[in-house]
Amino acid sequence: MSQDVPFDAGIPVLTEVVSMPPGAAAPAPAALPATGALDAAEWEALERRLNERILQQLTSRVDFMLEQRVRDGMAAVLTHVLHDVTTELREGLHETIGRIVTRAVQQEIADLQARK
Repeated sequence: MSQDVPFDAGIPVLTEVVSMPPGAAAPAPAALPATGALDAAEWEALERRLNERILQQLTSRVDFMLEQRVRDGMAAVLTHVLHDVTTELREGLHETIGRIVTRAVQQEIADLQARK
């Protein structure tokens, strides 16, 4: 599978450990309130928001990857079909031209024999 977007080495991947500079505190998530202040309804709302956000991110990534795989698969299939169609057209054209030339030669010979 080919990627249109080049790999950015500055973006950490899941297998890398990202360390914070000394003295820097980890950034607090903007959408998360203090955990002790949440009741059951707020936890459910938070869970729904997180679920929707993660689902949206995954869906967009899956859509992109699916489109790439389909595009790559279709390119291979279309290349194969184009080759086959070109071969069939070439063979058919050669056969048709051969018949036309044979008929033209036969008619010319018949005309020449009729003139004698």
